[in-house]
Amino acid sequence: MFNDIRLAFLWSDYLIFALVLALVAFVVSVVRNPLARARWSQVFRSRIGASSFLIIGFYVVIALLDSLHFQTRLEDTTGSGAEHYSPEVRSVLDVALAPMQGNDERTYSAPFAIYSFAKETEEMADGTIARVYPRLKHGGAHLENTSEHTADIVVKSLSVIGWWLIPCLVLISLHHVFVRNAASRLPWPVIYVTLTTIVLVCAWALEMSRYYHVLGTDKVGQDVLYQSLKAVRTGVLIGTLATLVTLPLAVLLGISAGYFRGWVDDVVQYIYTTLNSIPGILLIAASVLLIDVYIETHPEQFKLLSDRADFKFIALCFILGMTSWTGLCRLLRAETLKLSQLEYVQAAHAFGVSHWRVLMRHILPNTTHIILIALVLDFSGFVLAEAVLSYIGVGVDPSMKSWGNMINEARAELARDPVVWWSVTAAFILMFVLVLAANLFSDRVRDAFDPRMSGSGEQK
Repeated sequence: MFNDIRLAFLWSDYLIFALVLALVAFVVSVVRNPLARARWSQVFRSRIGASSFLIIGFYVVIALLDSLHFQTRLEDTTGSGAEHYSPEVRSVLDVALAPMQGNDERTYSAPFAIYSFAKETEEMADGTIARVYPRLKHGGAHLENTSEHTADIVVKSLSVIGWWLIPCLVLISLHHVFVRNAASRLPWPVIYVTLTTIVLVCAWALEMSRYYHVLGTDKVGQDVLYQSLKAVRTGVLIGTLATLVTLPLAVLLGISAGYFRGWVDDVVQYIYTTLNSIPGILLIAASVLLIDVYIETHPEQFKLLSDRADFKFIALCFILGMTSWTGLCRLLRAETLKLSQLEYVQAAHAFGVSHWRVLMRHILPNTTHIILIALVLDFSGFVLAEAVLSYIGVGVDPSMKSWGNMINEARAELARDPVVWWSVTAAFILMFVLVLAANLFSDRVRDAFDPRMSGSGEQK
């Protein structure tokens, strides 16, 4: 089996694996630092913090599975013995979502429908021509009697939930016995409920997708649930990469301006004031159009469609980051101006401590809470920005699955009568859950790391 596939790595794959390694290194550093470990423990002892972290982790797992790409070997019909691979790049997530692929319909169909959403002209058994709602080729194809439609959905749903709930309860019981006497203050009931909900929803969606289109189909008959899950990688990566691009510029310029003041402060203020005076959407649109021109004039560098889409995606992340660092820079400048006047910083200067040690030991640690909160909030903002940019046609490549592309393609659907609502709803729900979890998690991080807070978020 493995001889018939070849691993295919995109630039965004390298980046997401590098982010995972960086995250592992960060966790190790936190574990070794008692103060940082105590701060982060406050986040995870919070019920909201623990639950939102698990939801974010679920999205990250989907993004990782969708970043393990490969190409399948084609059959050698020439007899030359040369190996040829499919130009289509697939991922491990595609394998996991196999029940949702290859079951395309002709056009729209509503969630769990067994008939098409649009009427078609068909020849009846008596030879007459009529406009009818035809049966779907795959949705509910196993039903011989359409009157059993509702009962079949209920029975199958209860069955899959029951079969998966039993092992979840067994594992929870065993774990509860194991940690009952352990010194742990984690909100285990909330963790149990969140993990069980995630497992049951995933199992139910995968099982029901074998018989129905759980979230319906789009204009060309493709499964909407499959598109929504494939868009998770785009949302997670664009939020993470664009946020990390803003971090070095904002931290370096913001702290330097607030600490050194004088001409350094004047230059930094001039830079971000000038950048803010340019309408952000126009600057992003112009940059994306330049990227499109480069791709069109250098086709030899993009042999596969996935290479083209991946290059434009990484460029968009860089553009968003380079145009969005000014807000965090202003906050860090203001906070550094205040911190640099405190007694312990003045005492360090009096004892001849170097500027570098003052910045690393006194200024940067006391601005960490602002950086962490801004990063999480910027993550949410970039996820939403991708949807807006794709809606106006300057987002990721149209061949790349994203929530913004789904919403953009569904614009005309909202003008239909009756309305085709499920494509927009699917993209909205998945995007809403991710952004809400990120915002709630940032609230708990603020409560734990802000020196002015008293840890009131510990039990929330």
